[in-house]
Amino acid sequence: MAEIAFDREAALAAAREATGLSDFGDPAFLEGLDVLLETYGQTADFTEKGRQRNWRRVVQLLSTRLRVEAAFARHPEIASREVRQPMVLTGLPRSGTSALFNLLARDPAARPLLLWEAIFPDPLEDLAPGASDPRRDALEARYAAGREKNPEFTKMHYASADTPEECVLLMAVEFCDVQMGIEPMMEPYASWFRKQDFRRMYSAYNRLLKLLDWRREGERWLLKAPAHMWAIDVVAETFPDVSIVWTHRNPLQCVASVCSLTAALMKGRESYDPTELGPVVMDFYATSLERGLEKREQVDPSRVIDVDYRAFVDSPVETVGRIYEHFEMPVSQEVRAFFESHVRDNPKGRHGSHEYDLESFGLTPEDVRTRFAPYIERFDLPAD
Repeated sequence: MAEIAFDREAALAAAREATGLSDFGDPAFLEGLDVLLETYGQTADFTEKGRQRNWRRVVQLLSTRLRVEAAFARHPEIASREVRQPMVLTGLPRSGTSALFNLLARDPAARPLLLWEAIFPDPLEDLAPGASDPRRDALEARYAAGREKNPEFTKMHYASADTPEECVLLMAVEFCDVQMGIEPMMEPYASWFRKQDFRRMYSAYNRLLKLLDWRREGERWLLKAPAHMWAIDVVAETFPDVSIVWTHRNPLQCVASVCSLTAALMKGRESYDPTELGPVVMDFYATSLERGLEKREQVDPSRVIDVDYRAFVDSPVETVGRIYEHFEMPVSQEVRAFFESHVRDNPKGRHGSHEYDLESFGLTPEDVRTRFAPYIERFDLPAD
């Protein structure tokens, strides 16, 4: 295989060739694309396999942009749809957002974003009614193989084609989000990302949700990503009737766990020093939290509820009941039974226990306590 240059025109041409399409939509995405290509190609020491994987991913994201624009051109009625009363989960990574997300998704009224459709939001025009999307089937086969090959990562983050998944996979086509979670830890993407306004990205995100809602309509969208903390005010601007669920956990546990997860995602690099990675990861998520809590002051307080991780673990169904009560959403006995069944069938640690520690990543408990001191005090969190 020829050496990958990570050139913008080469990437755009590859996507055009792969799809037979040419309209990428709003060209504002090109700035972020350029920064990402520079990060992948010039400033990060990826292995050859890692470089190939990054290149394929960029071309896939660009191909998705082309197919999305084609879908809107064929079906202009999609643009007039509304994303109604979405519920958005956010908080520090590893603070219970995924477990709560999966539990809330058991409500038949909820319309969670699924992993496969976040990667392939565009419709297959010739798909027979009721037929399974072959892209979904191929993705599930790949994830099943990955779960078997890398059980340690599965302990950290279980994923299948049909599991509810973070919004960042959907946002990635704008090249203005956290991408796969490692890019904001590498320059120049790291510095560029922190300067963004995010309104353009959330406008595009809303548009993609309309497309997915047109493909498979739901009563109420259920969405989740720690990355929403970077622009929680923009989330509320974009979706005025949003319900925001914010989870909180001991930051020592959150930071240690997300450092381990980030390190696992760094496997495509030639080398990196875990003890240098830890402070970068901690600062990234601490900054997102600080920015989120600051911007949250601009959001109607009735639109937000805080959830303590300890309370959720101790009483998951009761926690969900408190969330529904806060947002004046009724819980029928049938729906409550769905929640209780999910809790019984999915005990904590079902996919194995993930072991991690701070010291491996160049951090001490005191480092984390100091960095998160205002947060710990505000939400009365343990810090040991």
